[in-house]
This record gives sequence, structure tokens and C-alpha cells, in this order.
Amino acid sequence: MRLLVLALASIALPGWAAPVVLISVDGLRPADLHDTGARAVPLPHLRRLIDEGRYAERVRGVMPTLTYPSHATMLTGVSPARHGIGSNLTFDPEFKNQTGWYWYASDFKVDTLWDAARKSGRVTANVHWPVSVGAAVDANLPQIWRTGTADDRKLLAALATPGLLPALEAGVGPYPDGIDESVDADERRARFAARLFALRKPGFMTVYFAGLDHEEHRHGAGSAQARDALRRLDATIGELVASLRQQDPDTVVALVSDHGFSALRTDVNLFGAFIQAGLITVDDRKQVSGWQAALWPAAGSASVVLRDAGDSVVREKVRALLATLAGDSANGIDQVLDADAIARLGGARADYLVLFKPGFQIGRDPAAPLLADSSYRGMHGYSPDVPEMDAVFVLQGKGIGKGSFGSIDMRDIAPTLARVMQLKLDQAEGRALLP
Repeated sequence: MRLLVLALASIALPGWAAPVVLISVDGLRPADLHDTGARAVPLPHLRRLIDEGRYAERVRGVMPTLTYPSHATMLTGVSPARHGIGSNLTFDPEFKNQTGWYWYASDFKVDTLWDAARKSGRVTANVHWPVSVGAAVDANLPQIWRTGTADDRKLLAALATPGLLPALEAGVGPYPDGIDESVDADERRARFAARLFALRKPGFMTVYFAGLDHEEHRHGAGSAQARDALRRLDATIGELVASLRQQDPDTVVALVSDHGFSALRTDVNLFGAFIQAGLITVDDRKQVSGWQAALWPAAGSASVVLRDAGDSVVREKVRALLATLAGDSANGIDQVLDADAIARLGGARADYLVLFKPGFQIGRDPAAPLLADSSYRGMHGYSPDVPEMDAVFVLQGKGIGKGSFGSIDMRDIAPTLARVMQLKLDQAEGRALLP
């Protein structure tokens, strides 16, 4: 019996002991990978991952379908209500945080795959993954920016693993600024990821690319600019995977995205409506000077948080205002959820959640009219029930096998990767997709 167990282990373990590299392409849609019609973009390297591995036909996202909450879920296996990353931007009712994002890993309320991998003895590495500043990662190039000036490079060097950035730049050249979301920057970060993998030989590494999302916001999903970004990213990821496999042929590659995209045309200025209703007050400089109910923007959705949740008068005033706004179909509001419905959806705690229809998003200018043409052509942040918000998951490498996972939940990704790496992630709300 002991010999039989050892023989079975010798068959099963090599595939699972391999390095795992998690690559995220922000805004990559299932249609980008699976469509075969005349409009399909040739993606030979990404198609090879699908053809030789396992893939989801659709990935249902989290609420809101934004970059930071989604990437946090893919690392934890739980919804934003549990992992603590409720949006891209932190809750900032008086706008004092200068558009601060959820950059800091200290905001996680649960363990991540980085934590679990390190506890198991695996070396960890990261290139530009969201919510990574201060993460317990052995070789960390976190995502961070403030102004887009030269000081941002000093900030990144100070927050990265000591000595890591100059050591990599000596062989690869200058690292792109954190605020640079172009495909050019993605191509340079891919070279850093390849170099980092070769030097540190991590057992688990995360890599994030933002260029496709950037073009989809500016020009729309399926635009000529987005299609060109897709072609370039396919080549970039192909080169990165080839480099990884050259270092270790058994490397398991996981390709993910955080959300899909929907066409956008209209900004809905809820801030102006809340100001007119006296729920938010502003001074002569149009700065927020007080609030009874604050808005927490999430593009295709917006949370409403009462300063005093027990104030029934303010609560009724907010409820009535939202009902009036939602009652006019021109405002593009699909539905308004209360706190219980938000909890069932797994969203961050709030008193109300305004869900917009695709084509509409919350505006940010309190001086603008209620409805205004948007400067963006594509957006996300809508309910995960909107099909256009579906994300992708592909897993390929030794021991993974081939075929479809069918439709999955984004919370399934972390426990699946934990199983590949033989890690414990008991907190996960999702299910491991592999036996």
C-alpha cells in the first residue's frame, strides 16, 4: 500500500508543485477570446493558452465590477463585503484624500494568495497588481502613483522591495511610471516580470496589464484602438509566457480579467441633486463643507452612505430623492438597492446602492447639469448581473488538462489556484474548479 501511495504521488505532484504565474489583462472580455467571426481579433498566443488548457466560458464578477475590488477577490476568494476593498477609490465624502485609491494591502481583512503562498514556503513576486503596497511579497513592485511627476518614481522605489527596482532596471531599463496605463508601459512591465521570474524564481507571481482597459475607456470596447491594444498584448503575453517556460517548463499560467465593458454615453450628476436637496453642502470654492448623506462613486454604480444611519428623517429624504430620480427613465437608473440587498450581492457596506443601466454612469462635477455627455466611450462598475461585465479565466500548464469550466464565479479563481499550489484558503466563498 505504501508503494502504491508513493507511485500515485509521483504522478500527481509534479504538476501541482510547479510555479504559478497569475496574469491579469484589465478589461479583457470573453468575446475577445472566444469570438470567431469576421470581427474577431487574431490572438494566437492567448488562443493557445485556451486550446491547451482549461477555461471559463464566462466569469461572473463582483459588486462593483471595478478593477480593485475584482483583483482583491481574485486573490482572496471572497466578496468585497468580506475582503474590505469596496471600490477603486476609498470612501472620501469630503474629497480630502486627493482621489486616493485602495493602494494599500493593509486594507485587506482576510488573507491573500500571497500570504498563503509565503506561509507554505513559496517565494512570491508581484509586478503592478492592484492593492499591493506593503503586501507581504518577497519581491514586490507595487502599483502606486500620485501626481504623475518624477516624484512618483521615488515613491515607487521607496515602497518596492528594497533594492529590487534598481537591480531590475540595470538589466531592463527604466520602469514605467505607475500612472502610465498605456500598452507601451505594459510591454515594459512584461520585460520586468520576465526578468524578475528569472532572478527570483518565485513559486507564485502576479502581473497586471492596464493598456486594454485604458483604450476601452477612451475609445470603447471593440474600437480600432482597443483591437490594436489586444493584438499587442497578445504578443507581449506570448513573449512573457515563452520566457517563463524557458526558465521552468512546468510553469502554470493563469490568465484573468477583472470585468468586461459596456458602451457609455451619459454622465448622471447625482452630486448636484444631493447638493440641491441639502444632503451635501459646499462652500464658495465648491468644496464639500458638510454632508448628511455621501456618495461613493463606482462608475456604473454609486453607493450612498448616511452620516447617521439612525437618522430616520434623513433616511426618508434620501429614499424619496432616489425614488424620484429612478422614476424618470431618462436618468438611466436601473434600480436602487437597500442595505440588505447590497449585503446579499456581496457589496461593501452602504445604506443604498444606485445601479445604472449600461450607457450611464455617475458624474463627478457638482456644477454640471443632471445629465451630460460623457467624456468616456466605455465603462464598467455595473451590476455583475449585466452580461457585458463578464470576465475571463484561463488556466494552462502541466497537470491542468484541457476543456471548459463552463460558467464560474470570480470567487472560484483563488481557491482553484490555491488547489494548484496545494495551499489552504479556508476563507474562500468560491469553489475549487479542479479535483
